[in-house]
Amino acid sequence: MKTLLLTHALGAWGRPDFEDVLKRELEQFSVDQLPLQQGMTTGSHALDTNLTVMILRVRESETCIRARAGIFYTGVVAGCNCADDPTPVDEQSEYCEVELQIDRQTAETSVVLLD
Repeated sequence: MKTLLLTHALGAWGRPDFEDVLKRELEQFSVDQLPLQQGMTTGSHALDTNLTVMILRVRESETCIRARAGIFYTGVVAGCNCADDPTPVDEQSEYCEVELQIDRQTAETSVVLLD
C-alpha cells in the first residue's frame, strides 16, 4: 500500500470539478509514488511518461472519500542492454486499477492496487 497527500482533491470535495481535480493531482505523481510497477502485466519496468487517470467511482463516508481509478501508463521490457541484445526497447501500454481512501481531515490517502 502506498500513501499520498491529496490536498487539492480534498479541497475540491463537494464541487462539480472534484473528479477533474483528483485526476489531475494523481497524474502529477511518479511511478515510484503509485503502485504502477506492481500493476504491470506485459512489461517489466514502468515509465513516468503517458500517465492518464480515469475516475471510475467515488463514494463518501464520515471519515473518508473512497475513489476507484483506472490508470493508463507505459512500460518497457528491459533487456540486458548489451551491444548484441536483439530485444528492442518498445513501450508497452499498461493499465491497472487502484482504490483510494482520502482522509477527510488530513488529505492522507492510501492507494491500494486492485486485482
